[in-house]
Amino acid sequence: MTDTNGRALVVDDEPQMLDIVSFALETQGFEVEVAVDAESAWAMFCTGSYDLAVLDVMLPGQSGVELCRKIRAAGATPVLLLTARSDVRDRIAGLEAGADDYVAKPFHPRELALRAEAIVRRSAKAMTVARMGNLTVGPYQVTWGATVLSTTATERALLESLVRAQGQAVATSDLLEVGWQLTDGPGTREMVKTGIYRLRRHLRDSGVPLDIVATRGLGYSLRPIGAESVTRL
Repeated sequence: MTDTNGRALVVDDEPQMLDIVSFALETQGFEVEVAVDAESAWAMFCTGSYDLAVLDVMLPGQSGVELCRKIRAAGATPVLLLTARSDVRDRIAGLEAGADDYVAKPFHPRELALRAEAIVRRSAKAMTVARMGNLTVGPYQVTWGATVLSTTATERALLESLVRAQGQAVATSDLLEVGWQLTDGPGTREMVKTGIYRLRRHLRDSGVPLDIVATRGLGYSLRPIGAESVTRL
């Protein structure tokens, strides 16, 4: 990317982890600010402007997942979660809260920095507009007519891929690559299912007469509601 990737807010109650994450992001061109708990982080977020938030899940008091929900409700700032837990359910909880990605501890600092850069790149990239009927997926937002849907950068990437397929199935592995730059591995298909679940909810809550349906062995497609009866994966 450019010489700077913007400002990152890093939240962790372990001083050593703060140093590791901050150094990793700074070497990748981020300007870093830190907080040791969710309350102080939220105060900083409300008064500052950040291009990325990196949150430890296990924070004192309010958890990183809860802080993620608040950040997501406030806007589209990309969120990367750090977790020491190996349980896939904990990672899924973070994705359901609106996180764009997660990195499990222990991690290589270079991997963290590259994943963080990829999230910001997806959020800021100037993709061409994709349309299906009144549904428009643009660089920074998704709209149905004049209604703006609340989406993360990862969700917009997934939806853009589905819209461009114009009703044809997009393979789960392709969506995994588009949304998270990952290949198949433990828990990755659950990540895609969680992303699809959130997109379905956004479409339904906004009154969009489209649904994301799944065909076993093929993948997911975006179609008018009622166009076909398909068992969801």
